[in-house]
Amino acid sequence: MHVLAETETASTTTNKTLECQPPYDDGRLPLVLLYSVVLVVGLPANLLTVYLTWLQVRRKNVLGIYLWSLSLCDLTYLFTLPLWAYYVSQSHQWPWNAVTCKLTGYIFFNNMYISIFLLCCISCDRYVAVVYSLESRGLRRKRLAIFITVSIVLTVAVSHLPVFIMKEGDTAEGSKRCFEPSQSSQVVTAFNYARFMVGFLIPLLLLLVTNHGILANVQRSTGLGLQQKERVRRLAVAVVVLFLVCFAPYHLLLLVRAILFHFPQPEDGICLFEKTMYTPYTICLGLSTVNSAVNPILYVLSSDNIRKELRRGLAQVCNRAHLRPRSDSSQNKIQPTKNTSDQNTTTKPNKQQEEKTPGT
Repeated sequence: MHVLAETETASTTTNKTLECQPPYDDGRLPLVLLYSVVLVVGLPANLLTVYLTWLQVRRKNVLGIYLWSLSLCDLTYLFTLPLWAYYVSQSHQWPWNAVTCKLTGYIFFNNMYISIFLLCCISCDRYVAVVYSLESRGLRRKRLAIFITVSIVLTVAVSHLPVFIMKEGDTAEGSKRCFEPSQSSQVVTAFNYARFMVGFLIPLLLLLVTNHGILANVQRSTGLGLQQKERVRRLAVAVVVLFLVCFAPYHLLLLVRAILFHFPQPEDGICLFEKTMYTPYTICLGLSTVNSAVNPILYVLSSDNIRKELRRGLAQVCNRAHLRPRSDSSQNKIQPTKNTSDQNTTTKPNKQQEEKTPGT
């Protein structure tokens, strides 16, 4: 009887785990396609912008420091996208060891929040440069920008060190899942609240305030044309919309998950998150990667200085491409001309004879 009771309890627990198992195959194809598109678009764009922004850093451009750091951060994360895409395509079975899983997850979480804080730095720097153009000469310094960037990177990197001791990264145990959402605890709930407040809500308010200030100041300016004002307005709106599209869905789900932890769930609602919210959770998590592909287009290529740098570089490449065939053809023509000059002196009588021949 005791053995039967143990087998019954074991069977019931396995049935519950099977019932609570998230739908890993749902949304697999859209997520793999999303990762692939982000990688194809983001990798060459960030490689280009890392070089272009580095030229601005060498010229002591303060905004270039934030843009270069953002491009480098996005580029680091993009190199991990093939691992995530392969993991999703294999029905969320991590084929590598636990160290690789934890390191990949660590890079992902660092990239998300370093990017968010650098976006705030870019908006604040643009706000100070536009609204306080005269006073900003003493505020916008290269050393200060480097100090702020290094502080952000170190703070985010240290705050995410617990990733290496989380049980969600132990792929050798159980079903080889890598940082899949599990049932919440008090520590995870507090961490989710902090991520929503510090990593999303405060940066969103900061972006709204700074971009609204930039837009209001530019609209009052009399020295700018309608096209310039319209371009500034579209850039300000695009910054906020991109931030909301990439980061709002994921952090709202984190907030809902944290709030649900405080309410007792009935037996039928124990697997609510695993069954109904897992697929939206993974899609929202994938949307956060779009930021890495759009950042170079929105921030770097929209800068006047970088656009001029890009045009100058493309013009140099085109000039070199045109000069090479010209130089080769000119070298080929130089030697015959020297020979023909000598031949012309000797063949002048022949030409006179040829001119006479039609008359004869």
